[in-house]
Amino acid sequence: MAGNGQSIYMDYAATTPVDPRVVEAMMPYFTERFGNPSSIHTFGREASRAVQAARETVAGILNCKPGEIVFTSCGTESDNLALRGATLENGRRHIVTSPVEHHAVSRTAEILHAHLGYGLTVVPVDAYGMVDPADVADALRDDTALVSIMYANNEVGTIQPIAEIAAVAHARGARFHTDAVQAAGQLPLDVAALGVDMLAISAHKFYGPKGVGALYVREGVRLVPSQSGGGQEGGRRGGTTNVALIVGLAKALEIAYAEREAHVARYRQLRDRLIEGVRARVPDAQLTGHPEQRLPNSASFALRGVDGNALLMHLDLKGIAASSGSACLVGTPEPSEVLMAMGLPPAWALGGLRLTVGRHTTDAEVDAVLDVLSDAVARVRALAAA
Repeated sequence: MAGNGQSIYMDYAATTPVDPRVVEAMMPYFTERFGNPSSIHTFGREASRAVQAARETVAGILNCKPGEIVFTSCGTESDNLALRGATLENGRRHIVTSPVEHHAVSRTAEILHAHLGYGLTVVPVDAYGMVDPADVADALRDDTALVSIMYANNEVGTIQPIAEIAAVAHARGARFHTDAVQAAGQLPLDVAALGVDMLAISAHKFYGPKGVGALYVREGVRLVPSQSGGGQEGGRRGGTTNVALIVGLAKALEIAYAEREAHVARYRQLRDRLIEGVRARVPDAQLTGHPEQRLPNSASFALRGVDGNALLMHLDLKGIAASSGSACLVGTPEPSEVLMAMGLPPAWALGGLRLTVGRHTTDAEVDAVLDVLSDAVARVRALAAA
């Protein structure tokens, strides 16, 4: 085990623990306030008021109207609703995206291309994983329905120039969607400043519960619901409303933005300590993602000649929880698609390592990780050479 035998969690980009204040806010809606908000009686109206209050809280943070917030089950559903819903309703038949998107976006775009005949253009990224707005402009067509570029990358932490890309898309009459799942809680979510038509978030990335997300949908953007039913969420997402989790999402987002400046400053200090330590102590380690335009809590590396999953197992045996990239891809013995898109050769792209800090991370934990990591990398390389 690392240091004093305690486990060290360095995978806050995968998920976060639920803030006790969020649990407290949710609990009544599992028990005495259990009504269905679609019901007209007292129990239902009480639940409906809680959902509306949550919607207003989220809208306040995103600087939009409450009616522009659609509650979903997660970030993946939010992305799917945006891509499928907007393109099917729009009438245009072309999508533009990037090679570093979360699979919730990239796989959905591929399905629309393969099964419904939509045109699909994947614009390149540079060595930092950054999209050039000029490349998006070149990819746009008269029939482009949607451009979808993530706000911040889940593997390498690069922050994209969202406002610039959105302006380019709008100049040709296309809608713009961003997956802000990793950004939420750390970066500004003012949808007016970002210029987006749709924006997806997921509560468990900012100390809220798993199983609930939201999609901002600008007024006037019509969606074909990906889940039809009783007409909940303004007819955009059918299904019985999950009151407790929606209350939890709103409370978690409220706390995250009330305390954001203090947490982000601490994250940056811990992140930079990790980056400096890995560069100094681990041979053939390359920082991935943009050196400055990156998430405050994200330190990511490519390690030459290292099987990333083998390294994660070695670290886990020492009590350190880390990731080789997207939490959705752990266990896949293939080079990272994101690192390959950034131009890294397979010998480097197989060795992705993502260390993400959070509210509970300490300086001592960072030091313990650095003490363990160099030896773990050397062992994995030695095993590969044997």
